Amino acid sequence: MLELVGVSAGYGRLLALREVSVEVPAGRVAAVIGANGAGKTTLLRVISGLLPPRSGHVRLNGQDITGWSPERVVASGVAHVPERRQLFGSMRVEDNLLLGAYLRLRGGRKREVQEDLEKVYALFPRLRERRRQMAATLSGGEQQMLALGRALMARPQVLLLDEPSLGLAPLLVRELFRVIRQLRDQGYTVLLVEQNAHQALRVADVAYVMETGTVTLKGSGAELLSAPQVQAAYLGGTG
Repeated sequence: MLELVGVSAGYGRLLALREVSVEVPAGRVAAVIGANGAGKTTLLRVISGLLPPRSGHVRLNGQDITGWSPERVVASGVAHVPERRQLFGSMRVEDNLLLGAYLRLRGGRKREVQEDLEKVYALFPRLRERRRQMAATLSGGEQQMLALGRALMARPQVLLLDEPSLGLAPLLVRELFRVIRQLRDQGYTVLLVEQNAHQALRVADVAYVMETGTVTLKGSGAELLSAPQVQAAYLGGTG
């Protein structure tokens, strides 16, 4: 579904990604774990068109989308849920959701968008209750639901999730990863960047470890969960 081949990218003189290759199988969850500064967010920014790579290729369903504009990437079926949500706090919850379907609304597909809105409310009933509230008044967990719901309103083939558990209480983290499993079961393809390595590897079908801009280890989520080097570096020495 999604493939990066030999991608290098950076900011000014800083090279944040060095010859990174990653594959995300269709209908599966791929997780990328690593410390701060490993290049995980940069990886997602390259895929979504926010940062052009210096070399390498990004392919979606075999089509080269390297260097496409963010709007074109979204239209092709990729939705990015950024770190810290980046919602429009002074707008209502429902308006934030509708912005996720902006391209389709502009094309006059209002009935289709309304159907998707109902699906998001079914997935996150709390958002239906809060639909008239300003996004800034939501709790951290509710804001993460809203950010994910907004991405789903784009009808994506691929979801890019950047640190979705950041700042959430343990109970909400468990609920979040339950939703990620549910989305995979519904056929979504998910690329998950996450510092909570234990939860990420438990949900992942395939996983990668990144260090200083390179992929240093890959395998199934279960394989990396039991790998001694991963346990020592990211799991506190426990399985």
